[in-house]
Amino acid sequence: MTTDEGRAIDVLLVEDDPGDELITREAFEHNKIKNTLHVARDGEEGLDFLHRRGAYQDAPRPDLILPDLNLPKYDGRQLLETVKSDPDPRHIPVVVLTTSAAEEDILRSYKLHANAYVTKPVDLDQFMKAVRQIDQFFVQVVRLPGR
Repeated sequence: MTTDEGRAIDVLLVEDDPGDELITREAFEHNKIKNTLHVARDGEEGLDFLHRRGAYQDAPRPDLILPDLNLPKYDGRQLLETVKSDPDPRHIPVVVLTTSAAEEDILRSYKLHANAYVTKPVDLDQFMKAVRQIDQFFVQVVRLPGR
């Protein structure tokens, strides 16, 4: 899927679980999503990617960030708070993609200005459907800021 300008977007998945990363990659492929999926395996790596530090000096600016909440080093809540409190990346939509259905996590994520909160379905087909719906909404329906 591409934006209305016809270009694929860069999606940053911040996920420490290799199984969830694989399922997300498969969902992109299965749904024929043309966006580029970049993966950071913890919150610190996610921020390094976002700020183009260390190994990520040539990383593209993501158009959409999909963090898990329960990450090592720097958890998804801290990552979300950092992104939304920094004027430079604040405009990038952040969709929390996590296994937690706890009301306190949902509320806190929205208080930290998450653009959406999606609980990862356990069922593979439902997970793939959820990823497709995120793509459809944030790429086909919503206008994202240009680079």
